[in-house]
Amino acid sequence: MPAPFVCYLRVYEPLGALRGPLAQRVRAGLARGAVPVVDAGRRDREVCLRAQLGVPPRLLPGEKIDGTAIEAPADVLLAEGPGGAAGQEPIGPQTLVCPLETRPRAAAALVGFLSSETPVLRTAALTAEESVVRSRAEAVVAELGDSATHIVSATWTVPLPWFALVEPAERILVLPSDDAVTAAEAPARRCYWRVPVADALSRADAAADLLADTLGDDGPSDVLRDTARWMRHFDPGSLVELDYGGLVTLMDDQTLAADTSAEDVAEALEALKAGDAEKAMASYRRLRDFWAGRAAHQRAN
Repeated sequence: MPAPFVCYLRVYEPLGALRGPLAQRVRAGLARGAVPVVDAGRRDREVCLRAQLGVPPRLLPGEKIDGTAIEAPADVLLAEGPGGAAGQEPIGPQTLVCPLETRPRAAAALVGFLSSETPVLRTAALTAEESVVRSRAEAVVAELGDSATHIVSATWTVPLPWFALVEPAERILVLPSDDAVTAAEAPARRCYWRVPVADALSRADAAADLLADTLGDDGPSDVLRDTARWMRHFDPGSLVELDYGGLVTLMDDQTLAADTSAEDVAEALEALKAGDAEKAMASYRRLRDFWAGRAAHQRAN
């Protein structure tokens, strides 16, 4: 079964910056073993399906029958490889970690589902009274208080403003090599960027100001301001990762290699700064058309 068609914006935070029960659960999760980043989407899907198939079914993953959270070791990603911590170094305060936090993320997704989908689909999907489901999901989201989950995600396409957080040259593209003797030896296909949170924040703020001045406060500028508010929850020593996740399965190697999404956003922003609206629109159309082709799979699925 392919990975879910989901892309991610993740924050890998120094382990020493975590506090309270989350820090304890993350350390326990690291002792058990980190989740490979290429398996993160499948892990989310697995724990959600287990909750739904339980007897009785749980509304959200990682909770007891009464709806309270299970205090178990956390599923954790490690920032290994380019742009991250060396995988062989001992775990310590500066180790960069990203807890999956599937339960609060699932609760937020459920609130969004109830707010956006049609009554017919909501009725078909829910196994309890909608008002009860909404109340329980909102209560789990509220448990975050002033903190935030380390991951936000989107299905079938990448929110285009996210590309303003990265530079084209920072992309890391992993494709199978002809040198791999067997499929097991070939690295998993990935397309992602990793940047210091300070860089991502300054780029988000600059792009949001530019877009607000030229196009207004709604739309992309609003998305970037929300994204910047989210990133400010985390330690200044964190890394931000934009990962195509399961969306790579919607593209062959040639399409991934030729993808110019980050370049298109950079060109559009530079054109707006120079007052060249026509060039900015051409870059935006190229970007929009590329991702519309990916999003079209949702309606055909």
